[in-house]
Amino acid sequence: MQYIRLTRRIALLGAVATLLSACATKFRSYDGPQVTRLRLFKGRRLLVLDGAEGALRTYPIGLGFAPIGHKQFEGDGRTPEGSYVIDRRNPDSRFHLSIGISYPNAQDRDFAAAEGRSPGGDIFIHGGPRPGIDPVDKRDWTAGCISVTDRQIEEIYSMVRNGTPIDIYS
Repeated sequence: MQYIRLTRRIALLGAVATLLSACATKFRSYDGPQVTRLRLFKGRRLLVLDGAEGALRTYPIGLGFAPIGHKQFEGDGRTPEGSYVIDRRNPDSRFHLSIGISYPNAQDRDFAAAEGRSPGGDIFIHGGPRPGIDPVDKRDWTAGCISVTDRQIEEIYSMVRNGTPIDIYS
């Protein structure tokens, strides 16, 4: 009799563990109002997701390791300023999840070319930092990207679609 009870408990715990692991995914669903625009305020370290009726969510952010000024060249550690769009998604990001920003635009490329340099690229909104790899004691630690927590990027990733405009202010 005890053997049957023990077997049932083990089976029940296995079922619960399976159910919980199925819920533990980084991909969330979102069925709320459409995000129509993102606004990023570098000086305030704030990302705002706007809908048709106003702000839907706000998030504190981290920036590139040189947070002041517009990104001009590869390796400068700055986060771009200006008008861009969300143009790609990376479900296999080294930083949990990430959504890409269309930097550099034509003006950014022209400026860098006139200076004989590369404008850089691969600017994302992503999770992180990765413990033991990225500095966790600094707010602005990326190479020019925008960082939020892993939980926050899961929410942002589910809410924001490719083609959504993003305005980045100083």
